[in-house]
Amino acid sequence: MRVLLVEDEVRLADALASVMRRERFIVDQADNLGAATEAVAIGEFDLVLLDRTLPDGEGLSLVPHVRARNPGVHIIILSARSAVEDRVVGLDEGADDYLVKPFSVDELLARIRAVRRRPAQLQGEQIRAGTVIYDLSNEEVEVNGARIDLPRRELRVLAALMKRRGRTVLRESLEQAVFAFDDEIQSNTLDSHISRLRRRLKDSGAGIEIHAIRGVGYLLREAA
Repeated sequence: MRVLLVEDEVRLADALASVMRRERFIVDQADNLGAATEAVAIGEFDLVLLDRTLPDGEGLSLVPHVRARNPGVHIIILSARSAVEDRVVGLDEGADDYLVKPFSVDELLARIRAVRRRPAQLQGEQIRAGTVIYDLSNEEVEVNGARIDLPRRELRVLAALMKRRGRTVLRESLEQAVFAFDDEIQSNTLDSHISRLRRRLKDSGAGIEIHAIRGVGYLLREAA
């Protein structure tokens, strides 16, 4: 799961980012509305954690931009504004949940798990190719009915390719889907992840293949 954390309190933001990375989330941080808007325009996020009171404006103004980019994205407001009317406004503006500061990290993680479960019933968030079933809501992969564990970046690669099965996915698009903006990556980092993913898929009898399109990107299709 890729998360955009929009929070201007540096110590809180860094602490939350550290916890979420330990939970295997890919985390990007923005400390103001402008930076968050730019991140949403170029990144593909599954979850946005959003402070309302930002240096350059009201955090809720970001919600329509997020929804326009990805209608299924989860949004949780993190705010010290605790009045009932503030919470009502946040939820009515399109947030999935509203957590009042200060809060327990354990409660935040529980709320993240809760909002991630919702699309499974509402939208049927599964994609299939070959003998692979990818549950996007829970980031779980089954091959021939058996669950296989994949590292988080290989999960992101697989999701991006399965969503566009049979079509070439640009290298730049894959990198944006897999890596946080501040990740240090080499020219062959993506290729290394894909090479390992190929081996895991082959060993598990997934019935799909990942082909390199030289100078362009990668293509996933069912094995002949």
